[in-house]
Amino acid sequence: MTAKVHPNVAVPCLGQPAAVPADEGPVTLTVWRKSLLFNCRGFTVFDASGNLVYRVDSYASDSRAEVVLMDAAGRAVLTVRRRKVIGLGADQWLVYPGEETSLPPLYAVKRAAQYMRGGGKSMAHVAPCSGAAGGKRAGGGYEVEGSYLRRCCTVYDERRRAVAEVRPKEAVGSDVFRLVVQPGTEVSLAMAVVLALDQMFGKPSLLRSWSS
Repeated sequence: MTAKVHPNVAVPCLGQPAAVPADEGPVTLTVWRKSLLFNCRGFTVFDASGNLVYRVDSYASDSRAEVVLMDAAGRAVLTVRRRKVIGLGADQWLVYPGEETSLPPLYAVKRAAQYMRGGGKSMAHVAPCSGAAGGKRAGGGYEVEGSYLRRCCTVYDERRRAVAEVRPKEAVGSDVFRLVVQPGTEVSLAMAVVLALDQMFGKPSLLRSWSS
């Protein structure tokens, strides 16, 4: 049975800040693993009031090994592109600003080798990339622990602080879940990590072109 989601699609773009302000509480988003457009795969993301915040729309005929995270107005926020590397589990998912894939990436997301072998708590690493605008991005990397298949995983910063969480949404199945982002963390980056995790561990993959 398909879960029902009722967005306020007429609400204009919210204009996402770079990060959740430190003096505010966590931001909780509802992530729907479905595009609102016909014949598209993707994601639709709402805030606590039901307003459309982010969307990902990928047509079945699209052969690009990348996906664009857009805001409510359809403007590109980040692009997540898969880079294939020879070796088991060696592929990376690179996060670029907007649709500027000709520029150096901001972050690289990679599966954790021990997790691939059935051991270790960390399922993925998120590392800032050197060469990005303004030099290497401030701050260290992130570790993702838990189970994306169960929609229960946590993103930790270099000081082992939980900065974002994927949580199941009760009684609606695995295609609808919550993303909770803590103050000081980029909301769009947290969503980009979700997109990468879905390609790494989601079953079935929404975007077949990524794994072709």
